[in-house]
Amino acid sequence: MSGKPKLYYFDGRGKMESIRWLLAAAGVEFEEEFLETREQYEKLLQGGSLLFQQVPMVEMDGMRMVQTRAILSYIAAKYNLYGKDLKERALIDMYVGGTDDLMGFILMFPFLSAEDKEKQRAFIVQKATSRYFPVYEKVLKDHGQDFLVGNNFSWADVHLLEAILMVEEKKSDVLSGFPQLQAFKARISRTPTIKKFLEPGSQRKPVPDDKYVETVRRVLRMYYDVKAN
Repeated sequence: MSGKPKLYYFDGRGKMESIRWLLAAAGVEFEEEFLETREQYEKLLQGGSLLFQQVPMVEMDGMRMVQTRAILSYIAAKYNLYGKDLKERALIDMYVGGTDDLMGFILMFPFLSAEDKEKQRAFIVQKATSRYFPVYEKVLKDHGQDFLVGNNFSWADVHLLEAILMVEEKKSDVLSGFPQLQAFKARISRTPTIKKFLEPGSQRKPVPDDKYVETVRRVLRMYYDVKAN
């Protein structure tokens, strides 16, 4: 294994994108191997690299890690993005968990039919503005600090910014009723490592397109239709 972490996934967002975000936020350079054929995927399976027979998979520090949450937790802890004590870590876990729930509604969006996409778009915006964004708006307002936990930049901030930008892709003015989150978005986006990741030419992936969907379906042999929530 090389010195840089190596990411095994498709050339698109999916479950790997949050890992890319967190590594970038930590200022860690990484390499990627994109899965484009079923044969590549089966080679990983046969080699025993995929513990639960699924990607994402990350080679890092002499380990082959799977399970997205485990990978993210490791990166956050290694690069001091996981709070200073157990209480802060618990808060970070809670906020990341809530953000994960919201992002889960978006994850399968590219695989929906055109009709279901419109339903799901409305569903995502409704959930974001009624259940998730109000929580973070209140947290930021109540403690009056720049970051979600302990007034230090953490995994929770990275994850929330990623989610905000994803929801804005569905409705550009979704933060219109959330002044704290508007300020938070601007503030976190100015963090040097995040600013670099948001610039053109970075390893951040664009909105999934038809090519990405077809590649995932072919490699994973997804022959079924995904349904909206």
